[in-house]
Amino acid sequence: MSDTILSVQNLVGGYGKMTILNGTTFAVPQATITTIIGPNGAGKSTVFKAIFGLLKLREGKISFAGRDVTNLSQRALLNAGICYVPQGRNIFPELSVRHNIELGGVAAGKDIDLPTRIEAALDLFPALRRKSTQQASTLSGGEQKQLEIARSLLLEPKLVLIDEPSIGLSPLMVQQTFDILKRLRDRGVTILMIEQNARSALEISDLGIVLELGQTRMFDKAERILNDPRIGQLFLGGAMEDNAA
Repeated sequence: MSDTILSVQNLVGGYGKMTILNGTTFAVPQATITTIIGPNGAGKSTVFKAIFGLLKLREGKISFAGRDVTNLSQRALLNAGICYVPQGRNIFPELSVRHNIELGGVAAGKDIDLPTRIEAALDLFPALRRKSTQQASTLSGGEQKQLEIARSLLLEPKLVLIDEPSIGLSPLMVQQTFDILKRLRDRGVTILMIEQNARSALEISDLGIVLELGQTRMFDKAERILNDPRIGQLFLGGAMEDNAA
């Protein structure tokens, strides 16, 4: 397995007086897909917010590429090579597809070859290339999610945090989106994903994390988690149909 690129150690934090993370700990190897699963309210999305500086931690440490990035600003984290694709649709509907992607390069400053990066992103998404001049609002739900991912690639991230990429998508679009994540992994990008469709996500993942009550209950190869009868009964059936917390 590749060297560790992200290390999350004993995270404690929450909202107001409510504690959601209770010592969450795991490490993500470089150029892998790792999926976080767990029941509704387990703290899955809260972990992402903590990693991306949207939640100030009370305790714990987050290291990225050997550097302490705990509680850094979003701009600093983007510059370090971490991108976050949150739940829901986060696009500019009245702008063209190409313009939406172009906006992903704003944080990179002026010292990049923006046209080349846009073309590289469009190479991964043939549907977006075909519709690059259309308003983003005309895209299907799956294409809009692909647009968010494409926009995040303008910064050439080392790590992409992606929360519920398949929510609301058709089975075909889910498969296409997962195929794109695998291609990114094969190009050296590390993917950390939360996914309601836990079984399908684990099937394309290298590693899996089971989170419960803000603690890491299991961290292992995805195949082992899929084949663990305890995990299958608790988390890979109907209980996983709910959205992440």
